[in-house]
Amino acid sequence: MAKKKGKSVSFDAMIKFFMQYYNIPTRKDIDKLMAKMDRLEKLVKMSSAAGRGRLVAVGAASKGRLSTRRSVQTSSDTALDIIKRFKKGVGFSEIQIRTGFEEKKLRNIIFRLHKMGKIVRISRGIYMAA
Repeated sequence: MAKKKGKSVSFDAMIKFFMQYYNIPTRKDIDKLMAKMDRLEKLVKMSSAAGRGRLVAVGAASKGRLSTRRSVQTSSDTALDIIKRFKKGVGFSEIQIRTGFEEKKLRNIIFRLHKMGKIVRISRGIYMAA
């Protein structure tokens, strides 16, 4: 019996198959990666400007729309500011009342601040700025 001939495959189809099989990036893939890298570089530059107290771009920076806003104070900064107000130390319950944070959140914040050396434990439940 004679062997049946199949359709001939085009050269472009063969190249496409091999590029997909061996995970070789196409020009389109490289362009997408470059666009993502550009967006990441913009975000890094904006975040470094935020660290210096400048205006921060918030929201859809990658879409070209920028809204400017001052950087927001973190929860740790809020708790640290309250602790700094008391020269002789402040209790956990007073910090919790003034910040309004839940117990678990505040305990984590105090743990981190103590670990970073920003606050000192005077006694159990009493904290003072370092």
